[in-house]
Amino acid sequence: MPSDSSPPSRWGLIALAWLWVTAPLAYGVYELVRKATQLFTG
Repeated sequence: MPSDSSPPSRWGLIALAWLWVTAPLAYGVYELVRKATQLFTG
């Protein structure tokens, strides 16, 4: 049976890459919701 070929050090890099993408995305969604509520509530 082949074992998992990725070393444990790769998981840190993968986590950092996900954070690099999701942090700005989450901030953008937050700003969108905030501005949309201001637009519709006056």
